[in-house]
Amino acid sequence: MRRPDGKLTHNLFEEDKGPQDACGIFGVWAPGEEVAKLTFYGLYALQHRGQESAGIATSDGERILVYKDMGLVSQVFTEHDLANLKGHLAIGHTRYSTTGSSSWINAQPTLRPTKYGTLALAHNGNLTNIGDLLQELAKHPETGLQASTDTEVMSSLIALRDEKNLEASAVSVLPQLEGAFSLVFMDEHTLYAARDRHGVRPLVLGKLERGWVVASETAALDIVGAAFVREIEPGEFIAIDENGIRSFCWHKPEPKGCLFEYVYLARPDTQIAGRGIHETRVAIGERLAFEAPADADLVIPVPESGTPSAIGYAKASHIPYGQGLVKNSYVGRTFIQPSQTIRQLGIRLKLNPLREIVEGKRIVVVDDSIVRGNTQRAIVRMLREAGASEVHVRISSPPVKWPCFYGIDFATRAELIANGLEVEDIRRSIGADSLGYVSLEGLIEATTIPEKNLCTACFTGVYPTEIPADMSEGKLRLEMLNE
Repeated sequence: MRRPDGKLTHNLFEEDKGPQDACGIFGVWAPGEEVAKLTFYGLYALQHRGQESAGIATSDGERILVYKDMGLVSQVFTEHDLANLKGHLAIGHTRYSTTGSSSWINAQPTLRPTKYGTLALAHNGNLTNIGDLLQELAKHPETGLQASTDTEVMSSLIALRDEKNLEASAVSVLPQLEGAFSLVFMDEHTLYAARDRHGVRPLVLGKLERGWVVASETAALDIVGAAFVREIEPGEFIAIDENGIRSFCWHKPEPKGCLFEYVYLARPDTQIAGRGIHETRVAIGERLAFEAPADADLVIPVPESGTPSAIGYAKASHIPYGQGLVKNSYVGRTFIQPSQTIRQLGIRLKLNPLREIVEGKRIVVVDDSIVRGNTQRAIVRMLREAGASEVHVRISSPPVKWPCFYGIDFATRAELIANGLEVEDIRRSIGADSLGYVSLEGLIEATTIPEKNLCTACFTGVYPTEIPADMSEGKLRLEMLNE
């Protein structure tokens, strides 16, 4: 039995859980190719978007096979598993739970029989009107929800439809869905993809020599050798089969792309809206240096999330850039409980200072965000213990004051330190000599995307869609509603 211990995160403290990524999705239609292996490597590139479970579905034109399990992509699949997943099209998913508990039954892709064949579906995002959708499903008790995810609800709704084919059934369901959804799904013959009308979560289209790829990020296209074609538009539906690719808009685009993708979620080597994420994060750092300057000797990042912005900050402030903290890349969430002695060391299990670099220096340490503040407090303390004369904390996003309901698992509003404290209060709380955030205007300017086309809800509390009261029940709300 494989040990599902692969819940690797960037968190330095489990009690100070940072923003957990959305899920990663991948789809490929490529006759003559080893589609399961292509999907495996595509999911490998998307591992940062979810570390709880992974799954792949393939079709050979007659039947769909699904294999999924808990753990990292590399832990879930063996060479033998992939060899048995034969076919000419495939979809894959790597999960971080934002609706439904972290369990095998909630791993994706989902599988559902329909009147027109079998449906396999994978989802990135979060639906906000799940209560209304469950009421509709309650009229059809024969549906029998197996999982407690909004993905399962979508699959069931599509399976219930009595349209002329699976494509028409799916398209009839999409207008009912509120919130964020980037989808890849398939029947025995065709690969489908769809995106919500706001395009909150990313979705891109790529071209193989003998096929097509759909993925959450361009980095997944790169790893399988697919050429980037374009982003799938908000409100767009795509179908790919032996007749080629066809597309139409099921809803007029109302773009509200997630601003936090630019801050942390997306890989630095990904492109969104034609601009590299690394380039954007460097620009954020440059803007941060302009808005929150510091008189210091050295700029260091909190690896890895703060690295590009720290480079930008150093460049714009003309302060030398250096590596002052070393991260253990092989330690995430430890499944062996540390002893009390180790627990007291806390952060050093994952992060340790380079004393010879920081000793006697005035340090600017750059990170992507502050959630509860425990991590930054520990970093400041550790740098002082290593001999830093001053520690100035700079954050490459505005204060996070509101939870996300579109596929990112933030802390609750009551737990967010910026919700109840002003910047000076937070500075005192973490023990820094100074604390500075980039402004919302500065962050948006760095993305080069118009503000009207971005979701800024976690910073402003202004949500693109109505948020029902039952969303406050958290990721387990479907379990509660089904009780």
